[in-house]
Amino acid sequence: MPNLKTPKIRTAAILLAALALGACSHGTEFDETGGVKIARSSCPAVAIPAYTGDVTLFNPLGERTLAALDVTATITNMRTTCTDVGDRIQVVASFDVQARRANAAGPRQVTLPYFATILRAGTDLQSKQLGQVTIDFADGQIRAASHASATGSVSRVAATLPPEILQRITRKRKVGDEDAALDPMTQPAVRDAVNKANFEMLIGFQLSESQLSYNATR
Repeated sequence: MPNLKTPKIRTAAILLAALALGACSHGTEFDETGGVKIARSSCPAVAIPAYTGDVTLFNPLGERTLAALDVTATITNMRTTCTDVGDRIQVVASFDVQARRANAAGPRQVTLPYFATILRAGTDLQSKQLGQVTIDFADGQIRAASHASATGSVSRVAATLPPEILQRITRKRKVGDEDAALDPMTQPAVRDAVNKANFEMLIGFQLSESQLSYNATR
């Protein structure tokens, strides 16, 4: 997995953390009495970190020219399911990898590594797993696809907001109330609690430093 402490990847992780509440939320809703309520899910959000959603292979390896381009692949069609039962919350992410090769002559098999990590509060690495996806090109075929998946889990206790914080966030607010327009996330205690209870599963190709640099600068 690319080093999450490098500036560009760290920035991407922070941006994902900022978006996580929205990704986990069901949004603002109105109840039958006209009150406003905010719903939140404990299921981890799933995302692809910046620069890790595609990979380019070159032949020869050291070349970075169009003539040396060998295989390109992209992670797409990400789908997730969350099982919120027991003391663990499990998330399963499945995705497709679509690939293209420059030379269609002969059958060819390409295996690409990928990672799946669980982050807490945007930067705290909880777990990491590595997997591989194999793509089979038929003779004369320049495009091929494969399917892969990753599974992660988080502690229900860690992902659950304290009752007093949850009450501040989900309390029904009616138009005209003094605090109806106030965002509870502006309160430091609420913001910190939500951040600590926020988990994400990040999935991407396991890139070398050279491959990551290519993706970030092209």
